[in-house]
Amino acid sequence: MTTATETATGTATDTSVQLRLDGGWLTVCAASCLTPGRGVAVLLPDGRRQAALFLDRSGRVYAIDNRDPFSGATVLSRGLLGSADGRVFVASPLLKQRFDLVTGQCLDDDEVRVGVYAARLGA
Repeated sequence: MTTATETATGTATDTSVQLRLDGGWLTVCAASCLTPGRGVAVLLPDGRRQAALFLDRSGRVYAIDNRDPFSGATVLSRGLLGSADGRVFVASPLLKQRFDLVTGQCLDDDEVRVGVYAARLGA
C-alpha cells in the first residue's frame, strides 16, 4: 500500500510528510521518499537535530529522533521495523534496542526513550 494517492495514470500525486514543530506543521519531504518498512532521515530546521521517518505497511507515518541514545549515532532511520504485542517499533541497527514508534519508549530498557514527533501526510 502506498500513502500517496494514485491517479488514473498510476502515478503518485504530490503528497508530503509533515511534522508538528513549534506549534505548526512543517513539510519535511515528499511522501514518495518513504518506502513501507524502511526509514528516512531528515534534518530539522535548527540544523542540529534529525528526525527518523517511517511508513508502516498500513500507510501510517511515524517520526522519532534519529539519534540512538545508546551509541550516540544518528542511525535509527536505518533500523528495522517490527511489532511486538501490538506495538510498532524500530530496532537500532547498531545495538538492536527496540524503540516504540508511538511513544519513543525503549522496549528493552524502561529508563530510556527517544523523542517523538506528531507526523502526518498532507497536501
